[in-house]
Amino acid sequence: MAAHLLRRCRRLLPALPAPALRTGPARPAEEPRARPGTEEPRVWPGTEEPRAQADEEEPRARAWADAEEQQLRELIRGAGSAQELLQLSGGAALSSNLAALAIARLARLSAQQRLDTQGLRGDPRFLQLLGTLDGQALELAEHFDPDELRRVALALALQQRRCVPLLRALSYHLLQKPAELPLPVLTDLLFAFSKLSFQQPQVLHRLALELQPQLCSLSPPQLLRCARSFASLRWLSRPLAEAMAQYCLDNTQGLSLPQLCGVLVSFARLNFQPSSSEEFFSMVHERLQGQEQQLDVHLLTDVVWSLCVLQQPRAPHLSHVLCPAFLARLRGDSSPRAQSSWLKLLHINATARLEAPGYEGPFLPPEELGGHGDGGRDRDKATPLQRGLREALPGALGGPELVRYNVSTVYGWDIDAEAVLDGDNKPLPVRDFSAPHLSHSEGTKPLPPGARRVAVLRWELPQFSSRGRELLGRGSMARRHLRAAGFLLAEVPHYEFLELKLERQRVAYLKDKVAKALASDTAGDTAS
Repeated sequence: MAAHLLRRCRRLLPALPAPALRTGPARPAEEPRARPGTEEPRVWPGTEEPRAQADEEEPRARAWADAEEQQLRELIRGAGSAQELLQLSGGAALSSNLAALAIARLARLSAQQRLDTQGLRGDPRFLQLLGTLDGQALELAEHFDPDELRRVALALALQQRRCVPLLRALSYHLLQKPAELPLPVLTDLLFAFSKLSFQQPQVLHRLALELQPQLCSLSPPQLLRCARSFASLRWLSRPLAEAMAQYCLDNTQGLSLPQLCGVLVSFARLNFQPSSSEEFFSMVHERLQGQEQQLDVHLLTDVVWSLCVLQQPRAPHLSHVLCPAFLARLRGDSSPRAQSSWLKLLHINATARLEAPGYEGPFLPPEELGGHGDGGRDRDKATPLQRGLREALPGALGGPELVRYNVSTVYGWDIDAEAVLDGDNKPLPVRDFSAPHLSHSEGTKPLPPGARRVAVLRWELPQFSSRGRELLGRGSMARRHLRAAGFLLAEVPHYEFLELKLERQRVAYLKDKVAKALASDTAGDTAS
């Protein structure tokens, strides 16, 4: 260390005259001076031995540190109890690699010994391990096998610790494994990534690709967990989804009704229609017939909503969830799940009115048709797309006397703006006309001949598949319902609008969207 310090000081000192640095006789006057850059390195007196000592000590120090880390690694792997492992981890300043190994070992011991995981999660030593992972740009040891990677991911998921650098490192090392991944690794990693809302396209593609040929080996609960995980990640692998649908057909009796319903709900969220659609939905309807009372009120709402998304509802299902007795089971419940179910009932009611011509009732009562959307959301909680639209819409469509903004419809869908245009595409005062899409209409006049309603509808990032720009099931149903209700749609996806930074660009964009919606409608009328 002394030698290093002296060498560093030597570089910082100004060059001294040669005689001051010599220890022998002075150089003769006639000796030629060396050219710059060709001098031999000067040696400070007494530095030769410390430098040699440093050169010898550095390898020894590195070897000692490597040996200490290897010893800790072996102790962590050999720990027989969670307390032993935590005691070991808490008493040493572990590297990020060793902290990851300790967490993986702790997850294994917890599963094997059925420990109280709640107590472990609150242990300061365990939190210190997680803090080590959070605080360190982690490079996991290359010799971690897939099972150890799986256990680290599960530990993070159960703690709800969304440490993106660590998850990226896990993904990187996982993709370096050339061999096929074991089935438990596939299913648990998929669960962990969905729990943490972590989307890594290459990893999800590999998980789906390797899971497909092994799908028949899954138990029904495992199949349901995989389906839910892919739906949560908004990742649709059509070959895998087709295999899941076939699994349901081949194992009809092995699947419980709630498990089958869970797979159906996952398909609806991803807007997936099996190629064997007729056979699959016939089986679903057969299993549901007369069994509705077996399902929880929220699950049954989800199931009928999913059938509406996939355009497969039947009158008995609609009437069952829209009847007063079913609605009475939801009243008085203010939980988030109940609020979600009420919103889905609005969508189901809209399907019954707009997409089921043979259905005669019952329908939701008028007093239940408003107040379940998000049109009145606090401005501070608005998304960047929503805020940008609010600023640009008046310049594109007109002031509040001509346009209705932030509209919550009786169909359960919110639109950002609504305008009425006459046959010459000039705006009319929107509040003068009757509005059957509102729970309380302000005007009474019917639309003039040739007039059309235009709705500006935004599409946020979560409404698209993570694989591309396809709308998921909820957005697809909203588009169908609003068109069936008589709106021309000026659709504004986030990936287009947020690219425009200037307000004048956004105003011009919105005007163009409305013009294209009108032109498309005119072309359709001409063709018909």
